Amino acid sequence: MNKVILMGRLTRDPETRYTQTNNTLVASFSLAVNRRFVRQGEERQADFINIVAWSKLGEFCSKYFKKGQQVGIIGRIQTRTWDDDQGNKHYVTEVVAEEAYFADSKRDGEANSNSFENTFGDTAPGNMGSDFEMSSSDDLPF
Repeated sequence: MNKVILMGRLTRDPETRYTQTNNTLVASFSLAVNRRFVRQGEERQADFINIVAWSKLGEFCSKYFKKGQQVGIIGRIQTRTWDDDQGNKHYVTEVVAEEAYFADSKRDGEANSNSFENTFGDTAPGNMGSDFEMSSSDDLPF
C-alpha cells in the first residue's frame, strides 16, 4: 500500500504548468512538515516535501493555496528519474496529491485576508460543484 498523509505549511505559492502532450494542468509546491520530536536544546526540525497535483485538484491548489498556509495532503509517493541536456541523471521523490484540504485554524484564518469566508463565502470546502451549503460560517467545525 502506498498512502501518505501530510500536514504542513506551503513554502511557496503553487507553480502551475501544462503538459506538452495533452495539455493537462500540473501544480507543484512544497510543504514544510514539522518533525514530531525536538531534541533538547535544538530548534524543531522540518522536512520539505515536494507535492504534485494534477488536473482539477491542481487547479484548486493553484487557485486557493498560498505561501505560509497550513494544508493537509493525502496522496502517494512517487519516484522518477530523467537525464538533463548534459547527460546527468536526476532522481526525484515526490507526493502525488489525491486529496487536499485547508488546515489553518479559524483563528489563524481571521488574522489574514485569505480567510475561509473571504475566499468561499458560506460554501463548505471540498464540495466543489455540490449542492451542500452551510447556513452560516458559525456552523463550520474549525
